[in-house]
Order: sequence, then C-alpha cells, then structure tokens
Amino acid sequence: MALGIHNIGAPEGANKKKKRVGRGPGSGHGKTSTRGHKGQKSRSGYSGRAGFEGGQMPLQRRLPKRGFTNIFKKQWIEVKLADLDRKFESGEDVTPDMMVERGLIKKGALRRADGVVILGGGALTKSLNITAHRFTKGAKEKIEAVGGKAALVSACE
Repeated sequence: MALGIHNIGAPEGANKKKKRVGRGPGSGHGKTSTRGHKGQKSRSGYSGRAGFEGGQMPLQRRLPKRGFTNIFKKQWIEVKLADLDRKFESGEDVTPDMMVERGLIKKGALRRADGVVILGGGALTKSLNITAHRFTKGAKEKIEAVGGKAALVSACE
C-alpha cells in the first residue's frame, strides 16, 4: 500500500494506553495501585529526595572533597571592542550604564560584578570615549589609535 497523507500514522507499538491505577482488580492495577505492599514507597505523600539512597551513605558524601573556592576572586564583565563598534556612533561617550542600555551587558549583571573590562577583540573603526573599570593593553592601544579615549571609572567619579 502506498504511503499517503490519508494513511499516515504512528508506527506499530508507538502509542500505548495510559496506565490507570486503582480501578479495581479487573484492571490488573487495582488494590495496591502498582505500589507493592507496605514500606516507605507505598505510602501517600512519598517523594524520594534527589540523591537519597535508602539510608546508604550517598554518593556525594562518599567521594572526597576536591579543590577550593577563592572568595577573593573578582568577577568581571567582558566587553569586546567589536561589540562597542557595532552599538555606538563615532564621538559618543561609552559608560557601563550605556552598555546596559544598548544591551551589551545584562541589566542585573553590573550590580553583581566587580566591574567592566574592555577586551581588544575585533576592530574598532569609530572614535569613542570609553569609561570602564579595566582595559586590556591591546584594547587601550586600539582605542587610542582611532582617536578615542580610554578612561577608568574610578578616575571619573
């Protein structure tokens, strides 16, 4: 038989009937509703905790701890020069708040991070006055090469 739009269907065995539990002994899933007899898993309200292994020492506690978290690590928001070139016009002042406005930085990210660092990725064709918390050496050179200014935030406040 040729396959046509009128006889398309799921392959044999793809669609199964839903298991209706607790509907009498004739269904085969009555009485205990497929939960077995007694025990924690048979009770109402039971939901197994993630990682619970029935009282056995769980895997995450059997394995040794490794490494550490540096609580003094600084979290920088990285912005490439190519992105600034795309979003700003020549001669404009670029600040971290303006970057949030133009969608280069997510709204809440500026509050959580230690500052904005400008990376020298891509080409900068426009003269921009950029204010940020840090600049890479390459970024600063590229900004000044096209007649722009790279100012640190702390120097302007």
